Amino acid sequence: MKFDWLVVGAGLTGLTFARQMASQRNERVLLIDSRTHLGGNIFDECNEHGVLVHKYGPHIFHTNSDKVWNYLSQFTAWRPYEHRVLGLVRDKWVPLPFNLDAIERLFPASVAADLESRLLRAYGAEAKVPVLELRRSEDPELRALAAFVYENVFLDYTRKQWALEPEDLDPAVTARVPILVSRDDRYFQDTYQAMPVPGYAAMARAIADHPNITVQLGTPFDPSQASQRADRIFFTGQIDRFFDFRLGELPYRSMRFESRTLPVDQFQTVGTHNYPGNEPHTRITEQKIITGQELEGITTIVTEYPMAHVEGKTDPFYPIPRPDNRALYSRYASLAEIETPHVIFAGRLGDYQYYNMDQAVARALVIAQRI
Repeated sequence: MKFDWLVVGAGLTGLTFARQMASQRNERVLLIDSRTHLGGNIFDECNEHGVLVHKYGPHIFHTNSDKVWNYLSQFTAWRPYEHRVLGLVRDKWVPLPFNLDAIERLFPASVAADLESRLLRAYGAEAKVPVLELRRSEDPELRALAAFVYENVFLDYTRKQWALEPEDLDPAVTARVPILVSRDDRYFQDTYQAMPVPGYAAMARAIADHPNITVQLGTPFDPSQASQRADRIFFTGQIDRFFDFRLGELPYRSMRFESRTLPVDQFQTVGTHNYPGNEPHTRITEQKIITGQELEGITTIVTEYPMAHVEGKTDPFYPIPRPDNRALYSRYASLAEIETPHVIFAGRLGDYQYYNMDQAVARALVIAQRI
């Protein structure tokens, strides 16, 4: 049987596109993934202790898009959840993003009050000021605050996450580090913040549940057979691997996850603890806090260790945001336009672009609408 579409990769981008082609265009879709489950990196499952665990790191859904929220709400019920993160800065736990409460915990009272007053005068209440902007302030005290946040919250964390110095990354990475001129201790400020009640795996199964979608898991992409399966391909895997790394490998960072189950009701005060110092790990997430699962006397925490991606041995998680990497990706994108006009590349690996979950869904919806 020949399908209208071969969708490679059953993460959010591939799932959304497959569903749109099947439901809105009544086209037959073959959805494949080399992994043995749907959902890509958002996949979750219960461990041997019955605790629901995000297998590939914590995924907190948040969006300002009515369109994305309404779309996914067809496939899951939601539990309101506002994520909070504490960072260990100079032996004190402070809210991240860095806010007025963090300033009060880390500086003497008189200094904190002065900094708060200067921030309010310069930017106004509720402002979200990027550290780079604050470093350019005409006020020397605010520049000193920016330097403090940069050195104690951003610098070592960046080195661990990317194995690069901050100046070697795209400046937009630093620009995303804000100081909140408020006491809002939520990690995200989006309109919609929630977690799927039955979990992400259940939501993924619901998206794929359509008579026009055939799912084949544990099935790597085989380019030699692709034309026999479908005339058109929607590819969410690595664009450089698709072309056998002809122009060179696009670099990624990978992650190692260490899961521990503890005989306590709750281990942390908030969902995630960040470690921006010289510890080998970047963060620890307590699964029950983010999922809302109610279990007594037991909890599971997952510690994340960034590591180099080795092709064929580790999973590529994060495209490395450097201008020369984007330039290499652009060469692959140009190659795709010339050699494979029947293939659409999308997703974090296909676009070589970091996407939040809502961005992955939005990207697939836009492509589907244009076809």
